[in-house]
Amino acid sequence: MFNFIPLLGAQSSTAASQSLLELDGGVKVLIDVGWDEHFTLSKLKSLERHIPSLSIILLTHATTSHLGAFAHCCKNFPLFTQIPIYATTPVISLGRTLLQDIYSSTPLASTVIPQDSLAESSYASGSTRLDPTLQLLLQPPTTGEIAHYFSLIHPLKYSQPHEPLPSAFSPPLNGLKITAYNAGHTLGGTIWHLQHGMESIVHAVDWNQVRENVLGGAAWLDASGGGAEVIEQLRKPTALVCSSRGAEKVSLTGGRKRRDDLLLDTLRATVAKGGTVLIPTDTSARVLELAYLLEQVWRKEHSSSGSDSPFKSTRIYLASKNVGATMRYARSMLEWMDENIAKELEADEATATTKKQHKRTDSKQVGGRDNQPAGKASGPFDFKHIKLLERRKQVDQITSAKGARVILASDASLEWGFSKEVLQKIATDPMNLIILTESYGTLGDVASGEGSLGSLLWSWYQERRDGVALEAGADGQNLEQVHTGGRELHIKSTERVALEGKELLTYQQFLATQRRLQNQVPMGNSATIETAADAIDETSSTSSSSSEESDPERQGKALNTSAAVANLNRNKAGLNKETLGVNVLLRQPGVYDYDVRGKKGRDQMFPFVSKRRRADDFGELIRPDDYLRAEERDDVDGHDMRDGGPNKDNTLGQKRKWGATGWQGEKGEPGSRVTKKRRQHDSSTADQRGMSNGENLTNGHVDSELDELSDTSDLEADDVIDGPSKLVVETHSVEAHLKIAYVDFAGLHDQRSLSMLIPLIQPRKLILVGGTAEETEYLASECRQKLISASSGTAEATQNNIFTPTDGQMVYASVDTNAWTVKLSNALVKRLRWQNVRGLGVVTLMGQLAAAAVDEQQPADNMSQKRQKLVKEDSEESEVDGKSIGKTQPIAPVLDVLPPSMAAATRSVAQPLHVGDLRLADLRKILQSAGHTAEFRGEGTLLIDGLVAVRKTATGKLEVEGGGLGLPDYPARSLEGSFYAVKRKIYDGLAVIAGG
Repeated sequence: MFNFIPLLGAQSSTAASQSLLELDGGVKVLIDVGWDEHFTLSKLKSLERHIPSLSIILLTHATTSHLGAFAHCCKNFPLFTQIPIYATTPVISLGRTLLQDIYSSTPLASTVIPQDSLAESSYASGSTRLDPTLQLLLQPPTTGEIAHYFSLIHPLKYSQPHEPLPSAFSPPLNGLKITAYNAGHTLGGTIWHLQHGMESIVHAVDWNQVRENVLGGAAWLDASGGGAEVIEQLRKPTALVCSSRGAEKVSLTGGRKRRDDLLLDTLRATVAKGGTVLIPTDTSARVLELAYLLEQVWRKEHSSSGSDSPFKSTRIYLASKNVGATMRYARSMLEWMDENIAKELEADEATATTKKQHKRTDSKQVGGRDNQPAGKASGPFDFKHIKLLERRKQVDQITSAKGARVILASDASLEWGFSKEVLQKIATDPMNLIILTESYGTLGDVASGEGSLGSLLWSWYQERRDGVALEAGADGQNLEQVHTGGRELHIKSTERVALEGKELLTYQQFLATQRRLQNQVPMGNSATIETAADAIDETSSTSSSSSEESDPERQGKALNTSAAVANLNRNKAGLNKETLGVNVLLRQPGVYDYDVRGKKGRDQMFPFVSKRRRADDFGELIRPDDYLRAEERDDVDGHDMRDGGPNKDNTLGQKRKWGATGWQGEKGEPGSRVTKKRRQHDSSTADQRGMSNGENLTNGHVDSELDELSDTSDLEADDVIDGPSKLVVETHSVEAHLKIAYVDFAGLHDQRSLSMLIPLIQPRKLILVGGTAEETEYLASECRQKLISASSGTAEATQNNIFTPTDGQMVYASVDTNAWTVKLSNALVKRLRWQNVRGLGVVTLMGQLAAAAVDEQQPADNMSQKRQKLVKEDSEESEVDGKSIGKTQPIAPVLDVLPPSMAAATRSVAQPLHVGDLRLADLRKILQSAGHTAEFRGEGTLLIDGLVAVRKTATGKLEVEGGGLGLPDYPARSLEGSFYAVKRKIYDGLAVIAGG
C-alpha cells in the first residue's frame, strides 16, 4: 500500500514543498518542511496535524522551500524533535547557516501570533479588549537552538542504503530502506529512494541533470554503461514523485558555457558604464555556483596583464548575515562537489608546492593581510576578489560609494535580506541593473498580493511595457535589458519593536495560557515555551534528543494548542488526580502520596518507567556526541561552553524575585526594555571576519576603502531586541529607473530533461507536484504520450497512472504486483548456485510446491527464549491423551526438492537461460584485451578479426555470424577458433543458467 498526500506546493505558484508518504502498516514518511518567503502559520496547519503519527522525516535541499520551517517546527511543535530526521551532510551544514541567516535578517520568520489565539488568552484572563491590528511575534529560535536542532539530524551519504529507526510513537517500519542519490540542484541535494516490501518509491523534487561548475548532474544515468540507461536502483519504480517546475522552459542553446557567457556579457556591459549590478540569490545553495564563477573570472582577468577588461576596476561583494560560515562549510565539503573542483584544488596545491621549493629562502615571509604563508594554495572558495559583507553598516557604505560594483545579496525573493535594501538604494539610477537568476510567480499572484517583490519585477520583465535596451555581447548577439520606466516600486520594511504597557500584558497572558496548558495536558519530553529572556533549556534539549528515555505511555500524544485552549475555556478544568490515577506521583509536582486502598491492577503499585536502550545486532548504539572534543562540542551545541553553558536562571519554571516582571534586561533590571548591542563574537568568529575582510586583493594591494570599512564595521553592530516584541511594517515608495535582465541560474530541470528521462525511468505510477497548474498539466500531457510509446500499455491505462494532485488531496499510488511469498526448504537452498550479473545475484530453481506448517520465528534475546520455554512447558502440561489443546499452526507454501523420478523428466524439457545485457562497446574492449581485432562497421555491427560479425537487434538479442574462409593478411593459426572465442566471451558476460 502506498498513499501520497502533497501538503504544500502542488499546482501552486509557491516553491515550498511538503510531502507525506503513507506506507503499509501505518508507516508515515514526511519529506521536506518547506516554507515560503511570507512565513505564514497557515501554511503549517496540515503539517502540524500529521506530526503525532510520523515515523521519519527526510530533507532534500538546503533551501527555504525545502527546510525553511524546520527550526519553527522544532521549537513550537513538541513532538517534532522526537522524530528521526535524515539528510546529507551538506544539507545539514548549509541548512543551519540558512536558517540562522533568515532569523537574524527578518522578524517575519518569528511568525505573528494568530488573533484567535490572543483572543482566547484574553478571554481566559477576563480581558475582552484586544487591538485587532496588534501583531505580536513569537520568540524566534536563537543561534544556539538552531545549531542544536540540526545536530539531531542523522547524516547520510550518497548511494548507501540505510534502515532508519522509527519514532517512539510510530509502528514498526518493517524493513524500510532509504537511499540518497545526488539531485544536482544544490550541494548535497537528494533524490530519495524508499524500498518498503514490494513498493519502490522514488521522490525526485527539484533536480538538475546538467553538469555545472560546482555541482555534478543528477545521478539518474549509469556512467559505467555509457550514460544511456537509468541506474538499476531507480529504474521502473512503483511510483515516481517528480516536480513539474520548468516543464515549459526551453533549454538555452549552448548549455552551461552559453549561460555563463551571457551573465558575464551582461555584467561587462553595465560595469563598463560605471553602473551597479545587483544579483539577488539565496544564501546557501545557488550562491556557490555564482560566487565560484565570478571569482574564477576575476582571477583570470587580473592575471592577464595585457587586457583592459572593465572587471579589473570593478569590485565584487557578497552580502549575507552568515555568509562567512557558509563559505567555511563549503571549503570543507569539496568531495560533494563536481570532480573538476577536486582536480583544480590538487593542481593549485601542486603549483604552490613548486613555488615553495623555488622560494625556500622566503619561507618566513607572509603574504597579504590574510596571514597565509607564501606559496600556500588557494582553494575554490578562498576568495581573493569577492568581499564578504555581514553587517548592515557595511552594505550601507558600499551602496553609498561611487564606482562600478557587482553585489550578490540574499535573498532571491527580495522579501528579506540585504537584497531588498540594496534594491531600494540603486533603483533610482538608470545606469544600474538587477539580474534575476530564476523565474517567479505568475502575474495573477502579483495582482492578488501573494507574490513577492521578485515576482513583481519578473512581471515587469515579461510585460516589457517601457521598452527594451539592447546591448551587444562578446559573440555579437544582443543582450536584452528591460526598462522600468519610472514605475512606483513599493518596498515593505519590517521592524521588531519592544512591547510596552498593555501589549506586554497581553503577551504575558498568552504565555501564561500556554504554561497552564503544558502543565495540565500530558506531553512526552517536549520543549517548553520560553519567556522573552529565556535562554536554551538544557533539560528539554537533552530529553528531546533521546526518545528512548521517554515515558512510553505518554508518547504519541501531541498538543494541539488552539484546540486545547478552546477545550480548556469550555470545560474550565484540566486533568485531575482521578484521571491521572497512580501516575499523579510522576505527572504532578509536589505529590508524594497516593491511596491504593480498593485499587486494582496497576494502581496498586508505585509507577516505574524503565529506560529503554536502543541496540542493534552489534550491541548498544553509541552516541557520537558523547565523544566530541571541546572545540567540536562548542560548534555542535551552538553556544560557547567556556562560559559555563547556557544560562538556566531565567528558564521557564524558575522562580524570580518579588516584583520582577516576566522579562529582564541584560543586567537583570526588571522591566527594562531598552535595546542592547549584540554580544561580541568569540575568537573564531573574529578570525573569520578578519579573513573575509582582508582577502580582497586588487592588483597586488589592499583596497583602502575596504580597510576603512573593516575598521568601522567592528565598532558598529546591528541592534537586536531580546524581549517580547511586535511587528511593525512600513511601506516605502521608490521610483524605479534601473534596468532588469534575466539569466537562468536556477539549476532546475527543463523541458528536454523531463521529456528524456521520465520515459527512461519507466515508472508504473507518476505523481507530478512542485509546479504551477499550467506546468503540471503540460507535463502530464507530454508524459502520457511518451509513456504510451515507450511501453506496451494502452492509452487509458497510461492516463490512469499519471496523477496531478492538489494540496491535501490523497493519491492511491500502490501497484498490484501479483507477488506471493514462498518459503524454500533447506535442502533446496543448499543446491542453489548463484551467478553475478552486473552486481545482482541470479539463480534459477525448480522444485515441488507443497503446503507445510510454518514454525514460529525463533527469538533472539534471552528473555524471549525464556518466555518461549515457559509457553512450551505450559503447552506440554495442557496435552490430554496425546492431543494438544490450542491454536493450529499456520500453513504456508514451501518449495522443496523434486523427487528423482520427476527431476529426470523435467531435465530434458528445461532450456538454459541467458540473463544479462551485454553491450557491444563492452564486448569490443573485452576482445581487444584478449588479442583480437574488433571494430565497428556500420550501425550496430561489430567485426572481429575480419571474419566474425556480432549484431544486436532491437529486442536485445545478439546475433553472431562467422565464415570459414581465411584472409591472406592473417595467419591461419590466429584465425582458428575466432568464432568460438567470440561466443565464449559473450557467455562470460552473461549468466548462463541451466534449466534443470
